[in-house]
Amino acid sequence: MDRILITGATGNVGLEIIRALSEKSPKSEIYAGVKNPGKADERLLGDHVKKVAFDFTKRDSITQAFRSCDILFLLRPPQISDVKKYFAPLIDLASEQAVKHIVFLSVQGVEKSTIIPHHKIEKLIVKSGINYTFLRPAYFMQNFLTTLREDLIRRDLIYLPAGDARFTLIDLYDVGRVGAEVLLNSESHMNQAYDLTNDEQLTFEEIAKQLSEVLGRNIRFKSPDLLSFYLKKKKDGMEYGMIVVMMMLHFLPRFQKTPETTNSVNNLTGFAPGSFRKFIVKNEKLLR
Repeated sequence: MDRILITGATGNVGLEIIRALSEKSPKSEIYAGVKNPGKADERLLGDHVKKVAFDFTKRDSITQAFRSCDILFLLRPPQISDVKKYFAPLIDLASEQAVKHIVFLSVQGVEKSTIIPHHKIEKLIVKSGINYTFLRPAYFMQNFLTTLREDLIRRDLIYLPAGDARFTLIDLYDVGRVGAEVLLNSESHMNQAYDLTNDEQLTFEEIAKQLSEVLGRNIRFKSPDLLSFYLKKKKDGMEYGMIVVMMMLHFLPRFQKTPETTNSVNNLTGFAPGSFRKFIVKNEKLLR
């Protein structure tokens, strides 16, 4: 049985991947890559989940972790953007340690967005000759439980420079199910790329309306200019790098074609992806 290493194992994506793997194949050999195994989130504990030290900034920990890895689930931590410094050596080490397959969490539209780190990472993986699968998810619904939650619950506000741009969406629960399918049946998905969306294309005005209807209060959407957004988020204490990421993620789509929806989740898992309204209902307590 292949040994599967999950990087970013204590994050939202990593936990969903591990959960789905545990449900789909309880006996699979899963290694959870964490900075400090002694302090790792207890949600990772399980008879078949083994914690291993993995730090993107430490070559020795990567080398050691790859010795227990046949298939690698790779994601980019938001704080790491220097692809040449961190990911080029990592992928070289994966090749040296004979990792058979890399499943990389990319983003929808990456093939057209040459300035984002994910584009460069995909190119490095292809160049390495290692078999790969690229998962390219749409806009995470879970952003409303993380970076957008403070404004939402304290001010009944979505404050983003997105204008009238339409976004495709995906629940991380569905990303987890797709990830588990690909990791457990990697030979069927070699050298493929899958855009992961549900069947919705929503503006943030429409998103605010759905939130208002389900939560029973008036959620407003305000689209500021970039300077106002920067100053507001800086005042809120958000780090500079994260502010830039937020601006790119929400402002640039105003000048791009609306991303297409796909059937990839249904085709890969046999189940339709969840709607945004279903996500709100499921997480209603966290959004109040």
